[in-house]
Amino acid sequence: MDWSKGYSASYYMTMVDPVTWRDAERIELVSGSIKRQAGGLMQSADVTCVNYPTGVERWVRIYLDTDQEDGNAHVPLFTGLATSPGEDIDGVLRSASVQCYSVLKPAADMYLLRGWYAPAGVSGGTIIRQLLGVTNAPVVVAENAPALQSYIIAEENETYLTMIQRILTAINWRIRIAGDGTISVEPISDEPVATFDPFALDVLETKIKVKADWFSCPNVFMAVDDDLTAIARDDSEASPLSTVNRGREVWAVDTSCALADNETIEEYANRMLKEKQRIKKTAEYDRRFFPDVMPGDLIRLHYPEQNIDGVFRVASQSIALAYAATTSESVTEE
Repeated sequence: MDWSKGYSASYYMTMVDPVTWRDAERIELVSGSIKRQAGGLMQSADVTCVNYPTGVERWVRIYLDTDQEDGNAHVPLFTGLATSPGEDIDGVLRSASVQCYSVLKPAADMYLLRGWYAPAGVSGGTIIRQLLGVTNAPVVVAENAPALQSYIIAEENETYLTMIQRILTAINWRIRIAGDGTISVEPISDEPVATFDPFALDVLETKIKVKADWFSCPNVFMAVDDDLTAIARDDSEASPLSTVNRGREVWAVDTSCALADNETIEEYANRMLKEKQRIKKTAEYDRRFFPDVMPGDLIRLHYPEQNIDGVFRVASQSIALAYAATTSESVTEE
């Protein structure tokens, strides 16, 4: 199927058996949207259904079916926990507004006991797999997940999910959730998963909002790790962001340092200052739906006429369950 060309689209939802993770009863959709982002619960959906069984939470899955001359596709868009507090009844027709939460919701609803810690020297992937055991979704952990260099102790009101996010930061990995609900724990990829351009794969609409914000970039970075503190400064006359050229100090502080192997806190502070000084271009646009592009993925955009040309990381998406599954996307230049 050629996703750059027009196609007809239809949507429906199924109940999901929490044990087998397979589709069960079909539910018809009236309308809805799916939101995806790189952090937090990562996914959610709001839909209106016909004859939805209200009164109890259920696992559900939303599908997109497409049809065109060049082929067709059957794509799972979202899987998660659904709840509906009530319904509208008109004769024999019953419709309900259903709120759907990602497969990470169970991990966000459980708290770690005081004193819990992720031990040093143990694979971060192993610990994350254990923490994700509270959800019914399949979990796939890539091989050779780095071991934690230091203990990570649960803070007050630490949930399973916030601890997972802290471990991911420490090992520089990420979570990616597929449309069928499978949770993948994997390294952060440096390879684009798709290239969009006016000639090979033209999926973007012509209206693109582009901006580059340098105002909040720091010129001083303070790293605090237990009883160690390091401060990196940009006092260079050659740097437009420096204390010299801006005439003032703009600070950034990190009290949860994730040092790389054999990295000193001074090296960490200098590395983070350089990273935070990178002026990143952001872009927002609408495009045709394209499968397998998720928040956190890299994509290559080549639209020089719209002043957007380079490699970008997807920050968020909103997919309308309407004509051609129009996707509103926000990206940040790498």
